[in-house]
Amino acid sequence: MGLTEHLALVFAACLLDALIGDPVYRFHPIRIIGAWSLGWERLLFAGGLSGRVSGVLHWLLVVGGALAVWWGVRYVLGVVHPWAAFGWDVFIAYSLICTRDLLDHGRRVLESLDDPPRARARLRMLVGRDTEQLERDGIVRATIESLSENLTDGVLTPLWALCLFGLPGLILVKAVSSLDSMVGYKNARYGRFGWAAARSDDLVHWLPARLSVPLIAAAAALLKLHPRLVLRAARDYHAMLPSPNSGWSEAACAGALRVRLVGPIRYGGTLVTDAYMGDPDWPADLGSPDLERALRLILVACLLALLVGVAVAPLRTVLPW
Repeated sequence: MGLTEHLALVFAACLLDALIGDPVYRFHPIRIIGAWSLGWERLLFAGGLSGRVSGVLHWLLVVGGALAVWWGVRYVLGVVHPWAAFGWDVFIAYSLICTRDLLDHGRRVLESLDDPPRARARLRMLVGRDTEQLERDGIVRATIESLSENLTDGVLTPLWALCLFGLPGLILVKAVSSLDSMVGYKNARYGRFGWAAARSDDLVHWLPARLSVPLIAAAAALLKLHPRLVLRAARDYHAMLPSPNSGWSEAACAGALRVRLVGPIRYGGTLVTDAYMGDPDWPADLGSPDLERALRLILVACLLALLVGVAVAPLRTVLPW
């Protein structure tokens, strides 16, 4: 694929995502990957294969299967007409880029803050923590945390993978993220089986998570927020979260907005932390203006990420795959 065609693919996918948003239908690629993963998981567990080696096999079957299906359909369509193959690539890339979906979820919570039960219901689409007891400030903090964490997982890594490694890179990243969300848990069932999924997810997001810090600082500078606090907040508070990656963008956003995030969080009724991310004199009692600022910050960061992606896209043409 030449550079012009590659850039056309990137712009077409991003434009469709901005105009239409993430498509919701039965045979969405992520749903198919999820069903494919679940089917192999059940088959392997039924055969007593639940260890790390079985998890690696499961990883290969799911990621390899996703790439094989994309390539197989593309090959057949390419025989019919090259434009048919390109249209297939655009459709898959558009389906796997979900920037607008992330922002829309945040806006829906913002629009319902005056109706706490409705806001909590919409927040549950973003987070896995208990939301039943959250008041307005807790809802806003959780929404900003989700937006900032998903800036890395849902926007930066997939977009930059597409720009630098083409559609195979995007499919691999999304398949790995889907696997991690399904089996990457430290519990009795998945502690060993999900090891490959969890570690590969940490690996693919490692660099984008750290690059999110200067990106958020640049976005904060453009919006005249608090860019000078971004780097210090990321350095001082990124390790508060158990994930090796999530804390970077969350802490950076806390600094950019000069607010405290996290605070009391419960899962299944159990308090897992009550520590705040951010300096003690930064406000934690957040409201609508704070969420509005966070949404603008994430939007500008996404636009800057696209510029970075376009800047590195020419490297795609010199890579050996």
